[in-house]
Amino acid sequence: MFAQVWNSYIAPLLGRPNRVQIAALCHRVEDGRPEVLMITSRTTKRWILPKGWPVRGTDGAGTALQEAWEEAGVKHSGPRPFRIGQYRYSKIVNGLLPVTTDVDVYAVAVEKLLDAFPEMADRERRWMSPDAAAQAVEEEQLKSILADFPALVSAARQG
Repeated sequence: MFAQVWNSYIAPLLGRPNRVQIAALCHRVEDGRPEVLMITSRTTKRWILPKGWPVRGTDGAGTALQEAWEEAGVKHSGPRPFRIGQYRYSKIVNGLLPVTTDVDVYAVAVEKLLDAFPEMADRERRWMSPDAAAQAVEEEQLKSILADFPALVSAARQG
């Protein structure tokens, strides 16, 4: 309740700009069907995409690749990651009040998953169909991105 009041009324009055994160929607085709890689968050163990704050000295695609490797052990292949959408959520930063955060989502083609990566002890990872991934997440806008993933990739490549 407090978070909703904060995000809907108080935070906009304070005029703080939204924070921005970059997410990697890691994907592959298995048996002719698209799959997306989901990971668990460190604390709540909810299903999420690898994501993090922008990395100084790189663009969104570079940050997406960095997060995909650190959080999920992804070795990238194919074209450079490209932005396919954005979603918004409330992030608790340092145990304080929620901060509205906009997340730019980049499609990252996966060559393989590495057995050793920085956050391997903290996270579980699982391949899912886009529909199953959409059902597994809480954020409504992210649900839409996941459910529409094949169409979004196709549109981004053509546009």
